Amino acid sequence: MWHRRKVLENLGVLSLGMWFSRARIAAGFESFTPSPRAGDPEAVARDERFWSRIQAAYDVDRSLINLNNGGVCPAPRTVITALKRGIDYSNAAPAYTMWRHLEPLVESVRTGLAQTLGCDREEVAVTRNTSESLEIVQFGIDLQPGDEVVTTDQDYPRMVRTWLQRERREGIRLRRVSFPVPLLDKDDFVHRVLETVNERTRVIHICHIINITGQILPVRPICDFARRRGIFTIVDGAHSFAHFPFRIGDLRCDAFGTSLHKWLSAPIGTGMLYVRREKIPEIWPLMAAPEEMDDNIRKFEEIGTHPAAVHNAVSEALAFYHAVGPENKAARLRYLHHRWADRIRELPGVRFLTDLDDETAWCGILVVDIEGVDPAKLAAYLLEKHRIIVTPIHHPQFRGIRVTPNVYTTTREIDRFGDVMEAIARRKITV
Repeated sequence: MWHRRKVLENLGVLSLGMWFSRARIAAGFESFTPSPRAGDPEAVARDERFWSRIQAAYDVDRSLINLNNGGVCPAPRTVITALKRGIDYSNAAPAYTMWRHLEPLVESVRTGLAQTLGCDREEVAVTRNTSESLEIVQFGIDLQPGDEVVTTDQDYPRMVRTWLQRERREGIRLRRVSFPVPLLDKDDFVHRVLETVNERTRVIHICHIINITGQILPVRPICDFARRRGIFTIVDGAHSFAHFPFRIGDLRCDAFGTSLHKWLSAPIGTGMLYVRREKIPEIWPLMAAPEEMDDNIRKFEEIGTHPAAVHNAVSEALAFYHAVGPENKAARLRYLHHRWADRIRELPGVRFLTDLDDETAWCGILVVDIEGVDPAKLAAYLLEKHRIIVTPIHHPQFRGIRVTPNVYTTTREIDRFGDVMEAIARRKITV
């Protein structure tokens, strides 16, 4: 039976929700009008009237052309407004407003993320970034000396360092698979990973999309194989969630971690961890949780005091993402890339690190290398002379500059970038 105090608390949460709705309207939120050709993502990708409304939803510095949205991305105005509202409301009386009113709203965030990922809400933990999400699993899975973990030599350095620390500390063994760049034969990649597996393999840890090339990897056959063998699979989804459409069932992995401040455009410091429900009891939380939470996904959120406003604003980012449309977004990102990449792809000395003719192999990330041009010098030149931000990539096997536009990027900005890159590729400009 509810006590009077509990009723009043719930009325307070209801009132808070109504206040948020009014504030959202007052902030000038506009729902997106579907494009007349909304059923055809390729047509929508070219509909500049549609994308101009989305571009106007961001408060960004247009004196810069930001083509480094892979590491962290600006959030739309509605997300920042929600974040500020939450911070202001928290500050009124944090022990009451934040802990009693705002923190419980994380359950709505959990539900929205689960619906987007295509899983049970009891399989989703709200975290702060990909590294935290993946390290929860990497440190939380029981391994014995001599147990082996398979990953690749293109996986994210922090995740590799995590396994190397366990290797030094506990005597496990990390085995890293090499594969060609660009990857033209996906079956060859799968074969290389699976031939590394042996009777000591306990974990396979691979990226869904390689951050330093943009290569989308064939995760499903590896996870299917691992599940038949009882091998735990971890997928680094830092760059895949809200980047291109997929469902977690398409991957069949045991755990998946991502950052929401990348392609979802959520507040900085938000992430998500998925753990297959029957595997939750097997993973220890990074910070201690009570024994009665052993099979509860929320044990991975035991991090102490934190700002509820940050993770609650993820709901606005999800609303924005679905208003744009996952298929529309992916098509637009590829369209923006083709505008500049197709201008230089056939020029001598130009090499892309993914197969441009296979659009299942890449989406919003492209890496290009121009023979004789140092990527670090090129990135510095683009910023200093043209106010264009890109990321230099250096790997023992390859190099280049990483280019990552987003939905707020305009075709004029892409064309300016294309002009400069074509002049460099044609040797009209020396960097």
